[in-house]
Amino acid sequence: MSTQSLFGTLYIVATPIGNLSDITYRAVQILTEADLIFAEDTRNTRKLLDHYQIVTPVQTLHEHNEKESVQKVLALLKQGQNIALVSDAGTPLISDPGFVLVSELRKSGATIVPVPGASAVIAALSVAGIATDHFSFEGFLPSKEVARQEVLSGLSGEVRTMVFYEAPHRLSATLADMMQAFGAERRTVLCRELTKTYETIHSAPLSELLLWVNQDANQQRGEIVLVVQGVDKSRRHDELSSYDKHLIKALLEELPLKRAAVVCARLTGKAKRSFYDFGMQLQKNN
Repeated sequence: MSTQSLFGTLYIVATPIGNLSDITYRAVQILTEADLIFAEDTRNTRKLLDHYQIVTPVQTLHEHNEKESVQKVLALLKQGQNIALVSDAGTPLISDPGFVLVSELRKSGATIVPVPGASAVIAALSVAGIATDHFSFEGFLPSKEVARQEVLSGLSGEVRTMVFYEAPHRLSATLADMMQAFGAERRTVLCRELTKTYETIHSAPLSELLLWVNQDANQQRGEIVLVVQGVDKSRRHDELSSYDKHLIKALLEELPLKRAAVVCARLTGKAKRSFYDFGMQLQKNN
C-alpha cells in the first residue's frame, strides 16, 4: 500500500509522569488540533486535557483492545484524520500499550510521528548518579517469584546500568531477589513518585535499601523505578551469580572442593578461585 493513500498522521505523544506542567508546548498543540485521541484510560487522560482546556474527543486503546483497534485507526487515517496516541503517563509503548498498533501501521505505510517528552526511565537515570553511557531497560519483572529470580539470575553478569519498573506491593520481594542475584553491596537507586508531591530518590547498597523500604511502609506506595548499577567489568568474571552458587553447592555433594571448582570454572568461564573461595566459605559455615 502506498503512503499516498494515507492522508492523516498518527502522533505518539508523551504526557507528564506526574506534574502536569511537564508537557511540551508541541504536545499541547497536537492534542488540541488532533481529530481524535486514543488513550490507555480516558479518565486519566481527561484530567490532563481538562487542565489544558483541550476538548478533543477521546477513545480507549489498551492492551485488551489494541489488536481490534488497528483497522479502526487505519481507516480514520485514510479519511484524512490526525490521531494522537497517549498512555496514562510518560511515553507510549514504553511498558505501555501501543506497540501492536505502531508495528502494524508501520507495515501499512502510515505516517507516524513522535512527540517526545517525559519518560520515567530517563528521568530516573538523570538523577541516579549511576553510569548512563550504556544502560538496559528491563521494564517490569515477572510477578511470580521463581520466574523473577530466573530473570535476575540471568542479569547477574550485566555490566550496563539496569532500569526496572516495579509495582509497590512487590518492591520488598524484588529487592530481596535482587540482593540474592546481584549481591548485598550492589548500588541501587529507588526513584518513587517522580515529579509528584511525595517524590523520593534514595541511593544505597541493596541490603540497606531493602532494610529502609521494610522499615517505612510509605516507600512501598506509588510508581517505582529502580536503577541498578551494572557489574564492574574488571570483576565481572569473579562475581558468582545465584546459578553459579547453586552449581558449586551441587557439585560439592559429589566432588572434592578443588575438583568442583575446576569443573565450575570450565562450565561458566569464571575464575576457579571464585568458586574455590565460595566453597571454602560454605564448608566453614557448615
